[in-house]
Amino acid sequence: MSHNNLNGELPSSICNLTSLQILDLGRNNLKGAIPQCFGNMSGHLEVLDMQHNNLSGTLPTTFRAGTFRSFNLHGNKIKGKIPQSLANCKEMQVLDLGDNHLNDTFPMWLGTLPKLRVLSLRSNKLHGPIRNLRSENIFLELRMLDISSNAFTENLPISLFQHLKGMRTIDQTMNAPSDEGDEYYQDSVAVVTKGLEREVVRILFLYTTIDFSNNKFEGHIPSIMGDLIALRMLNLSHNGLEDHIPPSLGRLSSVESLDLSANHLVGEIPAQFASLTSLAVLNLSYNHLEGCIPQGNQFHTFENNSYIGNDGLRGFPLSKGCVSDDNDSESEKNDTRSELDEESNSEFLNDFWKAALMGYGSGLCIGLSIIYIMISTGKPIWLARIIVELEHKIMMGRRKKQRKQRSYRRSK
Repeated sequence: MSHNNLNGELPSSICNLTSLQILDLGRNNLKGAIPQCFGNMSGHLEVLDMQHNNLSGTLPTTFRAGTFRSFNLHGNKIKGKIPQSLANCKEMQVLDLGDNHLNDTFPMWLGTLPKLRVLSLRSNKLHGPIRNLRSENIFLELRMLDISSNAFTENLPISLFQHLKGMRTIDQTMNAPSDEGDEYYQDSVAVVTKGLEREVVRILFLYTTIDFSNNKFEGHIPSIMGDLIALRMLNLSHNGLEDHIPPSLGRLSSVESLDLSANHLVGEIPAQFASLTSLAVLNLSYNHLEGCIPQGNQFHTFENNSYIGNDGLRGFPLSKGCVSDDNDSESEKNDTRSELDEESNSEFLNDFWKAALMGYGSGLCIGLSIIYIMISTGKPIWLARIIVELEHKIMMGRRKKQRKQRSYRRSK
């Protein structure tokens, strides 16, 4: 009964339908709280889809073990916490609680669901650090994880990435998680990829994404993220991430959209990124990156807005040119030569002035000796007068030069 104009509240009498397997009331105008008895329906219900309504209140607190495989309440006004009894639903494959008002920490205990492939908690009021669950087998089948637009803090959860085995292998022969004979319902999840929000239907088991954008994460990007080679979309934008971009991200051979914008990343763009031949959208804007932009393959298709806000970057497509390594080495050689030339010129001038001063001093001493001899003997008087006048001019010139030098030093 999806995509209609149904309104009003959900009647608790629906819970009496004990043979009901699929309940799809998505995209209507339903309001009010979800009856608590809906949690008991998880024993026989396979699909509960009430996305994009106006439902409010809290989630049912008690979910029973059973056949529940898809639970979608995306786009309502549900508040409160995520009930831990959802961990009883061992057949759960799709859990979408995005775009609500849930106020809780990250439900790491959901990692115990052995078949969970899609988890969307985007646009809620979730907060705090993501702590590790002391278990080696968590989120083994997860292929879509969206916790964007919340208030998660501290470092990115390295321990969580270590467990995401479903994102570490590219299995082209993977079968759909739901029954192929099911013609009445198709799982759908809204994802933001390549800058656009779109609804992914039916192919959820093939579409591998991580979206941690618009949170308060800090610290560095873990190198282990490069092991998640099945990723098609990675979004870590609008956080407080620092340090360098790990070159290991160059191993994400299937990634189509990579967004690291609006962080505090530094250093150069890894040269390994040039090998990402599936990359259609790259956004590294508003960081503190510098150096030359890698060239070749997909990098010829990216425009200025992929790099805006990084004043230290240069190279195509930016207006600042990037000097190649050969030119850099040549310029270094020229600089070295010019430095050597300056040093040699400086040595030459120093030697010249030393010689000149030595000659000037020697000449002065000789002249004074001659004057002394001639004055003492009294002959010849005319030559003595010429030498005395010459000595007087030399001395006056030296004093004037010294006065100029002193006044110049004072002015500095």
